Amino acid sequence: MNLPKLSFSYIKQRTLSTLLNVLLLALGIATIVVLLLFSHQLEENLTKNADGIDLVVGAKGSPLQLILSSIYHIDAPTGNIPVSEAETISGHPMVAASIPLALGDSYAGYRMVGTTGAYPAHYGATVAEGDLWQGVMEATVGAEVAEARSLSIGDELVSTHGLTVGGQDHGEQPLRVVGIFAPSGTVVDRLVLTSVETIWAVHGDHGDEAEEEHAEGEHDEAEEEHADGEHDEAEADTAAVPRPPVPLLLQGMQPPGGAAPQPPGREYTALLVQYASPMAAVMFPRFVNTQTDLQAAAPAFETARLLTLLGVGIDALQVFGIILILAALLSVFIALYVALKDRKYDLAIMRTLGASRQKLMTHVLIEGLILAGLGAVVGLLLGHIAASLLGGWVEEAQGVALTGWTFLPAEALLVLIALGVGIVAALLPAWQAYRTDIAQTLVRG
Repeated sequence: MNLPKLSFSYIKQRTLSTLLNVLLLALGIATIVVLLLFSHQLEENLTKNADGIDLVVGAKGSPLQLILSSIYHIDAPTGNIPVSEAETISGHPMVAASIPLALGDSYAGYRMVGTTGAYPAHYGATVAEGDLWQGVMEATVGAEVAEARSLSIGDELVSTHGLTVGGQDHGEQPLRVVGIFAPSGTVVDRLVLTSVETIWAVHGDHGDEAEEEHAEGEHDEAEEEHADGEHDEAEADTAAVPRPPVPLLLQGMQPPGGAAPQPPGREYTALLVQYASPMAAVMFPRFVNTQTDLQAAAPAFETARLLTLLGVGIDALQVFGIILILAALLSVFIALYVALKDRKYDLAIMRTLGASRQKLMTHVLIEGLILAGLGAVVGLLLGHIAASLLGGWVEEAQGVALTGWTFLPAEALLVLIALGVGIVAALLPAWQAYRTDIAQTLVRG
Protein backbone atom coordinates (compact mmCIF):
# COMPACT_ATOMS: atom_id res chain seq x y z
CA MET A 1 0.00 0.00 0.00
CA ASN A 2 1.53 3.30 -1.15
CA LEU A 3 0.55 5.65 1.68
CA PRO A 4 1.93 8.93 0.18
CA LYS A 5 0.13 8.28 -3.10
CA LEU A 6 -3.08 7.45 -1.24
CA SER A 7 -2.79 10.58 0.91
CA PHE A 8 -2.19 12.76 -2.14
CA SER A 9 -5.26 11.31 -3.89
CA TYR A 10 -7.44 12.25 -0.91
CA ILE A 11 -5.99 15.80 -0.96
CA LYS A 12 -6.83 16.20 -4.65
CA GLN A 13 -10.44 15.27 -3.96
CA ARG A 14 -10.80 18.36 -1.71
CA THR A 15 -9.52 20.98 -4.16
CA LEU A 16 -11.01 24.12 -2.60
CA SER A 17 -10.15 23.13 0.95
CA THR A 18 -6.61 22.23 -0.11
CA LEU A 19 -6.09 25.55 -1.91
CA LEU A 20 -7.31 27.50 1.12
CA ASN A 21 -5.03 25.65 3.52
CA VAL A 22 -1.99 25.92 1.23
CA LEU A 23 -2.65 29.62 0.56
CA LEU A 24 -2.96 30.54 4.24
CA LEU A 25 0.28 28.80 5.12
CA ALA A 26 2.02 30.18 2.02
CA LEU A 27 1.08 33.77 2.86
CA GLY A 28 2.49 33.42 6.35
CA ILE A 29 5.72 31.87 5.07
CA ALA A 30 6.02 34.48 2.27
CA THR A 31 5.60 37.38 4.70
CA ILE A 32 8.40 36.14 6.93
CA VAL A 33 10.64 35.34 3.91
CA VAL A 34 10.30 38.90 2.59
CA LEU A 35 11.14 40.35 6.01
CA LEU A 36 14.13 38.03 6.42
CA LEU A 37 15.53 38.93 3.00
CA PHE A 38 15.03 42.66 3.44
CA SER A 39 16.38 42.91 6.97
CA HIS A 40 19.42 40.75 6.15
CA GLN A 41 20.30 42.58 2.92
CA LEU A 42 19.64 46.01 4.39
CA GLU A 43 21.91 45.35 7.34
CA GLU A 44 24.53 43.85 5.02
CA ASN A 45 24.43 46.86 2.68
CA LEU A 46 24.59 49.36 5.52
CA THR A 47 27.51 47.58 7.13
CA LYS A 48 29.42 47.04 3.88
CA ASN A 49 29.17 50.65 2.68
CA ALA A 50 30.11 52.09 6.07
CA ASP A 51 33.00 49.68 6.66
CA GLY A 52 36.29 51.48 7.32
CA ILE A 53 34.67 54.90 7.84
CA ASP A 54 35.01 55.94 11.47
CA LEU A 55 33.42 59.38 11.29
CA VAL A 56 31.63 61.71 8.91
CA VAL A 57 32.19 65.45 9.34
CA GLY A 58 29.79 67.91 7.74
CA ALA A 59 27.52 70.86 8.34
CA LYS A 60 25.35 71.12 11.44
CA GLY A 61 22.05 69.27 11.26
CA SER A 62 20.73 65.76 11.73
CA PRO A 63 23.54 63.20 12.31
CA LEU A 64 21.48 60.47 10.67
CA GLN A 65 20.84 62.68 7.64
CA LEU A 66 24.57 63.35 7.37
CA ILE A 67 25.31 59.62 7.36
CA LEU A 68 22.55 58.77 4.89
CA SER A 69 23.59 61.49 2.45
CA SER A 70 27.36 61.09 2.66
CA ILE A 71 27.78 57.30 2.89
CA TYR A 72 24.62 55.77 1.45
CA HIS A 73 23.59 58.68 -0.81
CA ILE A 74 19.87 58.29 -0.05
CA ASP A 75 19.12 61.64 1.60
CA ALA A 76 19.78 65.33 1.06
CA PRO A 77 23.04 66.77 2.47
CA THR A 78 22.91 68.90 5.59
CA GLY A 79 24.86 71.68 3.87
CA ASN A 80 28.40 72.60 2.84
CA ILE A 81 31.54 73.31 4.83
CA PRO A 82 34.41 75.69 3.95
CA VAL A 83 37.50 74.05 2.51
CA SER A 84 39.67 75.79 5.11
CA GLU A 85 37.76 74.19 7.99
CA ALA A 86 37.81 70.81 6.27
CA GLU A 87 41.58 71.04 5.85
CA THR A 88 41.91 71.85 9.54
CA ILE A 89 40.00 68.67 10.36
CA SER A 90 42.06 66.62 7.89
CA GLY A 91 45.29 67.88 9.43
CA HIS A 92 44.31 67.04 13.00
CA PRO A 93 46.70 64.61 14.74
CA MET A 94 43.80 62.24 15.54
CA VAL A 95 42.90 61.87 11.84
CA ALA A 96 44.80 59.24 9.86
CA ALA A 97 43.06 59.87 6.54
CA SER A 98 40.10 61.76 5.14
CA ILE A 99 38.19 61.74 1.86
CA PRO A 100 36.41 64.94 0.74
CA LEU A 101 32.98 64.80 -0.87
CA ALA A 102 31.24 67.48 -2.93
CA LEU A 103 27.56 66.64 -3.44
CA GLY A 104 24.45 68.29 -4.79
CA ASP A 105 24.27 67.30 -8.46
CA SER A 106 22.90 64.25 -10.23
CA TYR A 107 22.66 62.62 -13.64
CA ALA A 108 19.37 60.98 -14.70
CA GLY A 109 18.55 60.37 -11.04
CA TYR A 110 22.00 58.97 -10.20
CA ARG A 111 24.03 61.05 -7.80
CA MET A 112 27.23 62.77 -8.82
CA VAL A 113 30.05 62.83 -6.29
CA GLY A 114 33.08 65.08 -6.46
CA THR A 115 35.92 63.39 -4.63
CA THR A 116 39.43 61.96 -4.99
CA GLY A 117 40.77 58.61 -6.15
CA ALA A 118 40.83 57.51 -2.52
CA TYR A 119 37.03 57.15 -2.56
CA PRO A 120 36.71 54.28 -5.08
CA ALA A 121 39.91 52.76 -3.68
CA HIS A 122 38.29 52.63 -0.23
CA TYR A 123 35.46 50.48 -1.62
CA GLY A 124 37.79 48.32 -3.68
CA ALA A 125 36.18 49.54 -6.92
CA THR A 126 38.26 48.88 -10.04
CA VAL A 127 37.89 50.36 -13.51
CA ALA A 128 36.61 47.82 -16.03
CA GLU A 129 36.87 50.12 -19.06
CA GLY A 130 38.87 53.28 -19.61
CA ASP A 131 40.57 55.10 -16.76
CA LEU A 132 39.89 56.92 -13.55
CA TRP A 133 39.09 60.60 -14.06
CA GLN A 134 42.13 62.87 -14.12
CA GLY A 135 41.26 66.36 -15.29
CA VAL A 136 38.35 68.72 -14.83
CA MET A 137 35.06 67.81 -16.57
CA GLU A 138 35.93 64.11 -16.66
CA ALA A 139 33.89 61.39 -14.96
CA THR A 140 34.08 57.68 -14.19
CA VAL A 141 30.66 56.08 -13.82
CA GLY A 142 29.45 53.13 -11.78
CA ALA A 143 28.49 49.85 -13.44
CA GLU A 144 24.78 50.29 -12.73
CA VAL A 145 24.75 53.82 -14.14
CA ALA A 146 26.59 52.75 -17.30
CA GLU A 147 24.23 49.84 -17.88
CA ALA A 148 21.02 51.80 -17.17
CA ARG A 149 22.01 54.75 -19.38
CA SER A 150 23.95 52.76 -22.02
CA LEU A 151 27.08 54.85 -21.47
CA SER A 152 30.42 54.11 -23.07
CA ILE A 153 33.86 55.70 -23.09
CA GLY A 154 33.82 59.11 -24.73
CA ASP A 155 30.13 59.82 -24.15
CA GLU A 156 29.10 63.15 -22.69
CA LEU A 157 26.69 63.49 -19.80
CA VAL A 158 24.95 66.60 -18.56
CA SER A 159 24.55 66.92 -14.81
CA THR A 160 21.47 68.33 -13.12
CA HIS A 161 21.44 70.67 -10.16
CA GLY A 162 19.78 68.80 -7.31
CA LEU A 163 19.41 65.13 -6.46
CA THR A 164 16.27 64.33 -8.43
CA VAL A 165 15.27 64.31 -12.06
CA GLY A 166 13.82 67.61 -13.29
CA GLY A 167 16.28 70.10 -11.84
CA GLN A 168 18.15 72.76 -13.78
CA ASP A 169 20.72 71.09 -16.01
CA HIS A 170 24.26 72.29 -16.65
CA GLY A 171 24.00 71.81 -20.40
CA GLU A 172 26.74 74.30 -21.15
CA GLN A 173 29.24 72.24 -19.15
CA PRO A 174 28.94 68.53 -20.06
CA LEU A 175 31.23 65.91 -18.54
CA ARG A 176 33.08 63.35 -20.63
CA VAL A 177 32.97 59.70 -19.58
CA VAL A 178 36.55 58.43 -19.34
CA GLY A 179 35.96 55.21 -17.42
CA ILE A 180 33.41 52.67 -16.20
CA PHE A 181 33.77 50.84 -12.89
CA ALA A 182 33.40 47.09 -12.62
CA PRO A 183 30.48 45.96 -10.42
CA SER A 184 31.59 46.09 -6.79
CA GLY A 185 28.37 45.48 -4.86
CA THR A 186 28.84 48.83 -3.11
CA VAL A 187 27.37 52.30 -3.39
CA VAL A 188 29.95 53.09 -6.12
CA ASP A 189 27.91 51.04 -8.60
CA ARG A 190 25.17 53.69 -8.72
CA LEU A 191 27.30 56.86 -8.60
CA VAL A 192 28.98 59.16 -11.09
CA LEU A 193 32.42 60.04 -9.71
CA THR A 194 34.44 63.06 -10.72
CA SER A 195 36.87 65.52 -9.17
CA VAL A 196 35.86 68.12 -6.61
CA GLU A 197 37.22 70.76 -8.99
CA THR A 198 34.69 69.62 -11.60
CA ILE A 199 31.80 70.18 -9.19
CA TRP A 200 33.16 73.64 -8.42
CA ALA A 201 33.57 74.43 -12.12
CA VAL A 202 30.05 73.24 -12.97
CA HIS A 203 28.65 75.57 -10.32
CA GLY A 204 30.37 78.59 -11.80
CA ASP A 205 33.51 78.69 -9.68
CA HIS A 206 35.95 80.85 -11.59
CA GLY A 207 38.24 81.43 -8.67
CA ASP A 208 41.44 80.92 -10.68
CA GLU A 209 40.23 83.20 -13.46
CA ALA A 210 39.25 85.82 -10.91
CA GLU A 211 42.69 85.65 -9.34
CA GLU A 212 44.32 86.06 -12.75
CA GLU A 213 42.09 89.00 -13.62
CA HIS A 214 42.81 90.52 -10.22
CA ALA A 215 46.55 90.08 -10.73
CA GLU A 216 46.37 91.55 -14.24
CA GLY A 217 44.34 94.47 -12.91
CA GLU A 218 46.94 95.15 -10.24
CA HIS A 219 49.71 94.93 -12.84
CA ASP A 220 47.98 97.42 -15.17
CA GLU A 221 47.22 99.68 -12.24
CA ALA A 222 50.85 99.55 -11.15
CA GLU A 223 52.02 100.43 -14.67
CA GLU A 224 49.61 103.37 -14.83
CA GLU A 225 50.74 104.59 -11.43
CA HIS A 226 54.36 104.22 -12.51
CA ALA A 227 53.72 106.20 -15.72
CA ASP A 228 51.84 108.90 -13.81
CA GLY A 229 54.65 109.03 -11.30
CA GLU A 230 57.28 109.51 -14.04
CA HIS A 231 55.12 112.20 -15.67
CA ASP A 232 54.72 114.04 -12.38
CA GLU A 233 58.44 113.67 -11.70
CA ALA A 234 59.28 115.15 -15.09
CA GLU A 235 56.94 118.09 -14.56
CA ALA A 236 58.06 118.81 -11.01
CA ASP A 237 61.69 117.99 -11.75
CA THR A 238 62.06 116.77 -8.19
CA ALA A 239 63.62 113.66 -6.66
CA ALA A 240 61.36 110.67 -6.26
CA VAL A 241 60.18 110.05 -2.75
CA PRO A 242 60.01 106.29 -1.85
CA ARG A 243 56.44 105.15 -1.18
CA PRO A 244 55.60 103.04 1.87
CA PRO A 245 55.34 99.33 1.11
CA VAL A 246 51.83 97.93 0.50
CA PRO A 247 50.86 95.33 3.13
CA LEU A 248 51.35 91.75 1.99
CA LEU A 249 47.69 90.84 2.40
CA LEU A 250 46.66 93.67 0.07
CA GLN A 251 49.01 92.33 -2.59
CA GLY A 252 47.20 88.99 -2.66
CA MET A 253 50.05 87.31 -0.78
CA GLN A 254 50.17 85.62 2.59
CA PRO A 255 52.63 86.29 5.36
CA PRO A 256 55.17 83.52 6.00
CA GLY A 257 53.52 80.47 7.55
CA GLY A 258 50.00 81.51 6.58
CA ALA A 259 47.63 79.19 4.72
CA ALA A 260 46.84 80.04 1.13
CA PRO A 261 43.37 81.59 0.83
CA GLN A 262 40.72 79.55 -0.96
CA PRO A 263 38.77 81.27 -3.74
CA PRO A 264 35.20 82.09 -2.76
CA GLY A 265 32.57 79.44 -3.39
CA ARG A 266 34.85 76.47 -2.91
CA GLU A 267 33.29 74.16 -0.33
CA TYR A 268 33.04 70.50 0.51
CA THR A 269 29.87 68.76 1.57
CA ALA A 270 31.43 66.26 3.96
CA LEU A 271 34.61 64.49 4.98
CA LEU A 272 34.88 60.72 5.49
CA VAL A 273 37.36 60.27 8.32
CA GLN A 274 39.51 57.40 9.56
CA TYR A 275 40.96 57.66 13.06
CA ALA A 276 44.66 57.58 13.79
CA SER A 277 44.15 55.74 17.10
CA PRO A 278 41.35 54.12 19.15
CA MET A 279 41.47 57.05 21.56
CA ALA A 280 40.26 59.33 18.78
CA ALA A 281 36.86 57.60 18.83
CA VAL A 282 36.30 59.03 22.31
CA MET A 283 37.83 62.49 21.95
CA PHE A 284 37.62 63.60 18.34
CA PRO A 285 33.81 63.66 17.80
CA ARG A 286 33.40 65.77 20.94
CA PHE A 287 36.13 68.13 19.71
CA VAL A 288 34.39 68.60 16.35
CA ASN A 289 30.93 69.08 17.84
CA THR A 290 31.95 71.50 20.59
CA GLN A 291 35.01 73.32 19.31
CA THR A 292 34.05 73.89 15.65
CA ASP A 293 31.03 74.96 13.63
CA LEU A 294 30.91 71.50 12.07
CA GLN A 295 29.14 68.28 13.00
CA ALA A 296 30.62 64.81 13.54
CA ALA A 297 28.49 61.69 13.15
CA ALA A 298 29.63 58.10 13.78
CA PRO A 299 28.32 55.68 11.09
CA ALA A 300 28.36 52.70 13.46
CA PHE A 301 26.12 54.45 16.00
CA GLU A 302 23.72 56.00 13.47
CA THR A 303 23.43 52.76 11.47
CA ALA A 304 22.59 50.81 14.64
CA ARG A 305 19.97 53.44 15.52
CA LEU A 306 18.47 53.22 12.03
CA LEU A 307 18.27 49.42 12.19
CA THR A 308 16.60 49.69 15.60
CA LEU A 309 13.98 52.05 14.22
CA LEU A 310 13.35 49.77 11.25
CA GLY A 311 13.34 46.72 13.51
CA VAL A 312 10.14 47.87 15.23
CA GLY A 313 8.21 47.75 11.95
CA ILE A 314 9.87 44.49 10.90
CA ASP A 315 8.93 42.84 14.20
CA ALA A 316 5.32 43.96 13.79
CA LEU A 317 5.15 42.44 10.30
CA GLN A 318 6.76 39.23 11.55
CA VAL A 319 4.00 38.92 14.14
CA PHE A 320 1.50 39.25 11.29
CA GLY A 321 3.24 36.41 9.44
CA ILE A 322 3.18 34.22 12.54
CA ILE A 323 -0.56 34.89 12.93
CA LEU A 324 -1.10 33.72 9.35
CA ILE A 325 0.87 30.53 10.04
CA LEU A 326 -1.20 29.83 13.16
CA ALA A 327 -4.37 30.42 11.14
CA ALA A 328 -3.09 27.92 8.59
CA LEU A 329 -2.45 25.41 11.38
CA LEU A 330 -6.05 25.74 12.55
CA SER A 331 -7.35 25.51 9.00
CA VAL A 332 -5.38 22.33 8.24
CA PHE A 333 -6.55 20.78 11.50
CA ILE A 334 -10.22 21.50 10.73
CA ALA A 335 -9.87 20.24 7.16
CA LEU A 336 -8.26 16.96 8.22
CA TYR A 337 -10.68 16.43 11.10
CA VAL A 338 -13.75 16.97 8.89
CA ALA A 339 -12.27 14.84 6.10
CA LEU A 340 -11.57 12.06 8.60
CA LYS A 341 -15.24 11.93 9.60
CA ASP A 342 -16.23 11.71 5.94
CA ARG A 343 -13.98 8.73 5.24
CA LYS A 344 -14.20 6.67 8.41
CA TYR A 345 -15.82 3.93 6.35
CA ASP A 346 -12.86 3.93 3.96
CA LEU A 347 -10.46 3.58 6.88
CA ALA A 348 -12.46 0.68 8.27
CA ILE A 349 -12.29 -1.06 4.89
CA MET A 350 -8.51 -0.51 4.87
CA ARG A 351 -8.32 -2.18 8.27
CA THR A 352 -10.25 -5.22 7.02
CA LEU A 353 -7.83 -5.45 4.08
CA GLY A 354 -4.93 -5.78 6.47
CA ALA A 355 -3.85 -2.21 7.22
CA SER A 356 -2.66 -1.76 10.78
CA ARG A 357 -3.65 1.04 13.15
CA GLN A 358 -0.15 2.53 12.73
CA LYS A 359 -0.59 2.66 8.95
CA LEU A 360 -3.86 4.53 9.25
CA MET A 361 -2.30 6.99 11.65
CA THR A 362 0.72 7.43 9.36
CA HIS A 363 -1.60 7.93 6.38
CA VAL A 364 -3.28 10.95 8.04
CA LEU A 365 0.06 12.39 9.22
CA ILE A 366 1.44 12.16 5.68
CA GLU A 367 -1.61 14.03 4.46
CA GLY A 368 -0.84 16.86 6.90
CA LEU A 369 2.81 16.88 5.83
CA ILE A 370 1.87 17.12 2.15
CA LEU A 371 -0.36 20.10 2.81
CA ALA A 372 2.34 21.79 4.89
CA GLY A 373 5.04 21.00 2.31
CA LEU A 374 2.97 22.52 -0.50
CA GLY A 375 2.35 25.61 1.62
CA ALA A 376 6.08 25.95 2.39
CA VAL A 377 7.15 25.63 -1.26
CA VAL A 378 4.50 28.07 -2.50
CA GLY A 379 5.33 30.45 0.36
CA LEU A 380 9.05 30.46 -0.47
CA LEU A 381 8.33 31.16 -4.14
CA LEU A 382 5.85 33.92 -3.33
CA GLY A 383 8.27 35.43 -0.81
CA HIS A 384 11.18 35.59 -3.24
CA ILE A 385 9.05 36.92 -6.08
CA ALA A 386 7.58 39.61 -3.82
CA ALA A 387 11.04 40.52 -2.48
CA SER A 388 12.37 40.84 -6.02
CA LEU A 389 9.51 43.12 -7.10
CA LEU A 390 9.71 45.25 -3.96
CA GLY A 391 13.51 45.33 -4.23
CA GLY A 392 13.27 46.82 -7.72
CA TRP A 393 10.85 49.45 -6.47
CA VAL A 394 12.98 50.34 -3.43
CA GLU A 395 16.15 50.54 -5.54
CA GLU A 396 14.46 52.83 -8.03
CA ALA A 397 12.99 55.06 -5.31
CA GLN A 398 15.79 55.10 -2.75
CA GLY A 399 18.86 53.71 -4.51
CA VAL A 400 19.20 50.78 -2.10
CA ALA A 401 20.14 47.50 -3.80
CA LEU A 402 17.85 44.69 -2.61
CA THR A 403 17.11 41.44 -4.42
CA GLY A 404 14.81 38.50 -3.95
CA TRP A 405 17.14 36.03 -5.63
CA THR A 406 19.27 35.16 -2.67
CA PHE A 407 18.63 32.36 -0.18
CA LEU A 408 19.25 32.42 3.57
CA PRO A 409 19.86 29.50 5.97
CA ALA A 410 16.92 30.73 8.04
CA GLU A 411 14.59 29.73 5.20
CA ALA A 412 15.37 26.05 5.86
CA LEU A 413 14.15 26.62 9.41
CA LEU A 414 10.92 28.07 8.01
CA VAL A 415 10.36 24.89 5.99
CA LEU A 416 10.86 22.79 9.12
CA ILE A 417 8.41 25.01 11.00
CA ALA A 418 5.85 24.57 8.22
CA LEU A 419 6.24 20.78 8.31
CA GLY A 420 5.90 20.88 12.08
CA VAL A 421 2.67 22.83 11.68
CA GLY A 422 1.37 20.10 9.36
CA ILE A 423 2.22 17.37 11.85
CA VAL A 424 0.67 19.22 14.80
CA ALA A 425 -2.49 19.92 12.80
CA ALA A 426 -2.77 16.23 11.83
CA LEU A 427 -2.05 14.72 15.25
CA LEU A 428 -5.62 14.63 16.58
CA PRO A 429 -7.17 13.40 13.29
CA ALA A 430 -4.40 10.79 13.07
CA TRP A 431 -5.15 9.63 16.60
CA GLN A 432 -8.82 9.37 15.70
CA ALA A 433 -7.88 7.22 12.70
CA TYR A 434 -5.74 5.04 14.97
CA ARG A 435 -8.72 4.46 17.29
CA THR A 436 -11.16 3.62 14.47
CA ASP A 437 -13.53 0.83 15.51
CA ILE A 438 -13.89 -1.45 12.48
CA ALA A 439 -17.08 -3.25 13.56
CA GLN A 440 -19.09 -0.18 14.56
CA THR A 441 -18.02 1.77 11.48
CA LEU A 442 -18.97 -1.06 9.09
CA VAL A 443 -22.32 -1.59 10.83
CA ARG A 444 -23.17 2.10 10.55
CA GLY A 445 -22.02 2.11 6.91
